[in-house]
Amino acid sequence: MENYRGGTDEGTDLDSIDFDALIRNLEDLTEGKDTKIPVFDFHQKKRVGSKAIKSAMSGVVIVDGTYALHAKLRSLLDIRVAVVGGVHFSLLSKVRYDIGDSCSLDYLIDSIFPLFRKHIEPDLHHAQIRINNSFVSSFREAIYKLKCRSESPDGQSTFFLKDEAQTDNFIEMYLRPPSANEEARINDWIKVRQSGIRYYLSLGDQRIVDKNFIIRPKAEFEVGRMTLGGLLALGYNVVVSYKRASTSVNIGSLSLSLETIDTLGETFLVLRGTDRKTVGAEALRMGITGQWLTKSYLEMILERKGVPRLNTPPLVSATSVSHNQEKDIAAPKPIRTTPNLVSRLEDLAQPWTRSPTKSKMEPVLPTWHFASSDRSHGGLVGSSAFRDTMKLAPMPDSYDLDRGLLLAVQGIQFLLENKSVPVIVGIGGPSGSGKTSLAHKTANIVGCEVVSLESYFKPEQVKDFKYDDFNSLDLPLLSKNIGDIKHGRKTKIPVFNLETGSRSCFKELEISEDCGVIIFEGVYALHPEIRKSLDLWIAVVGGVHSHLISRVQRDKSRVGCFMSQNEIMMTVFPIFQQHIEPHLVHAHLKIRNDFDPVLSPESSLFVLKSNKQVAYQDILNILDSAKFCSSVQNFIDIYLRLPGTPANGHIAESDCVRVRICEGRFALLIREPIREGNFIIQPKVDFDISISTVSGLLNLGYQAVAYIEASALIYQDGKILIEVDHLQDAPSPYLQIKGVNKEAVAAAGSALKLDGSYTTKSYLQIILERLPLVERSYSGIHTHQAARLQELVESIQSQGGSTPSESSQSREVSPMDGIIEDMQCRIRRLERWHTINTVLWTFLMSALIGYSLYQRKRQ
Repeated sequence: MENYRGGTDEGTDLDSIDFDALIRNLEDLTEGKDTKIPVFDFHQKKRVGSKAIKSAMSGVVIVDGTYALHAKLRSLLDIRVAVVGGVHFSLLSKVRYDIGDSCSLDYLIDSIFPLFRKHIEPDLHHAQIRINNSFVSSFREAIYKLKCRSESPDGQSTFFLKDEAQTDNFIEMYLRPPSANEEARINDWIKVRQSGIRYYLSLGDQRIVDKNFIIRPKAEFEVGRMTLGGLLALGYNVVVSYKRASTSVNIGSLSLSLETIDTLGETFLVLRGTDRKTVGAEALRMGITGQWLTKSYLEMILERKGVPRLNTPPLVSATSVSHNQEKDIAAPKPIRTTPNLVSRLEDLAQPWTRSPTKSKMEPVLPTWHFASSDRSHGGLVGSSAFRDTMKLAPMPDSYDLDRGLLLAVQGIQFLLENKSVPVIVGIGGPSGSGKTSLAHKTANIVGCEVVSLESYFKPEQVKDFKYDDFNSLDLPLLSKNIGDIKHGRKTKIPVFNLETGSRSCFKELEISEDCGVIIFEGVYALHPEIRKSLDLWIAVVGGVHSHLISRVQRDKSRVGCFMSQNEIMMTVFPIFQQHIEPHLVHAHLKIRNDFDPVLSPESSLFVLKSNKQVAYQDILNILDSAKFCSSVQNFIDIYLRLPGTPANGHIAESDCVRVRICEGRFALLIREPIREGNFIIQPKVDFDISISTVSGLLNLGYQAVAYIEASALIYQDGKILIEVDHLQDAPSPYLQIKGVNKEAVAAAGSALKLDGSYTTKSYLQIILERLPLVERSYSGIHTHQAARLQELVESIQSQGGSTPSESSQSREVSPMDGIIEDMQCRIRRLERWHTINTVLWTFLMSALIGYSLYQRKRQ
């Protein structure tokens, strides 16, 4: 809706929105007509043209904006979605923390977001879908920046003379809280960046400095001018302000900028990107040899001019703020209400549109320290004796993944500063908890290597697929490698091939002083025999591990059997509760991964599927030859389902738990796709599980109802993955194009001339549809497959620790048995409904009798 501004007024001002033009555009699209929408330029502060929109482009139109649910538009909307939270709530929490408990939540909202309660919040209650966004900021997709002084800007002029060079002018301000002292506590300040008529806000100096890199999260969000005025009225003051003129160009996935800071009178060369190694390699390729700077512009200004006293005006450059800009900053007074004193904000019952500021949302993270500060017996700093005596004090609480990632990096930096190199980190947790993802994201930030404990499997111990058995690890070799690393020696790390069940080779590893960090991750990374040699212990729980437990609990409830999560845990993950969980409580840092693989869009893949034949050369032609790679995979998918699951006698993929056997390991595949047009949109989440977990599912009553055996030829270039699947019971192969970019996937499909041949059916649907009904067994698979499936199930049960007599799946289920179990399930559901109806009728009759007695008493 920002393109429908009528002028240069405040973006959240209702009168600045041209609703008539927006309504005309929506009506045109509804009637199947092409239309033109306006384009607004925020630097020129005016409309600069229009953009054509075709009515048949996708069939879906999304109106995004502060007033998207306004009464003038609601009748034109088919689905109304309201989103609250995010940094909106975080700013309220920050201000509440800064000014204390003297103001009510309504008073703070009216001060910081003066239009919210009167013009925005009432419309949000008309939403059909309400979303509370708890996301604030994250280093999961951090920005890596290298910065140096541009001694001779002309030397880099060739990069900035191109037509695509973009010039921007920003005013950046830092607001000091009213309760702050004169110390330069940058993390307590609020940063506001003005670009044209837009204002962007970020809380504190959210960055990590590692070696030459400045690492920042994506933590900036747009606010209105009235928000800045409200903060100033609450007592915040602008302590530093400067103008930043920037000229930037894009070099592939990187951005190169020349930035001039008027207060400093200097120009800086800045290289930005989302991958640390790519940014570093590009700097070397460009021959940038200047001395890298890790201080922010704010720190440079404070070093040069000092921290302003509380009663002095801010450091504002004479050229940075003109008369008109001063007028912009002096925002109108916010709406005021009588302050309502409350004891604790979180004790108040609040509407869903304004989450109370909870203690876990407070903008203060704990700091790392040693459990003992007595260094008298520790020897010299950096010595072995000192390293052995100085132990980190555990963090007092558990944290979400984003805060945990930040604390993990800060803990590594704390150890580097106080214990010298090397710093050895262990990240442990159950399968699917997210420990591997956390390890690699941490390594990307600090620039170190990750070693998986799977590399230390002993070939003779893993022949039965029991990868979660501690005895399967080659502990002497692991201890030797860690010892070599501690003493600064080169060491040889094993490489284990899960497909062959043997070590394929050894790779040499040396921790340089420039890096000084190594991360070991694995299920048993925090086992006492391993963690005693580590400096930082990190435990991760939740993730897909918890999702599987919730899924089993849901399936059990649907068939009338209620089980606690603890009961499911003991059956599905028996080794975790006995041998893994007890070690996690000793971690210095405990992280809760609330990631839901089905609900989160972060891992979604766009997939196009076709059974049209494509030549190998045609596939090569659409992939980047410089990054091309190929591989072959053979896999078996087994579908497990609880008897009695409502499916009208048919197998539905959504009712099944799919287990894939591939390259010597078992993996749980979570695929609950959305089908939109020709596309299958699915979460790409696979996580390794032990054979004992599969056996546990069978022991809980899951039955193997179908399986698919296939081989896949995979071709990829980092952006697009093309998979040619040869299914055992299909006459011709199927081709899948996968990628995170929908347009790139569609373009690849068009280049291969697949348009018109797509299908959104799953492989399970395709296989079942090809089978004549008379040739299926009760379980829904071809009769000749039943023996093979039974053989797989018996193998899993024998190797997973259960005997055939212990499992309901150890015998072949006859059609009559299945019918009886289904009837029993229906009877249990009818009994539950009967109980519920009885209770409801009792309440209703009691109410009627009570009302009758009340009427008689009145008469």
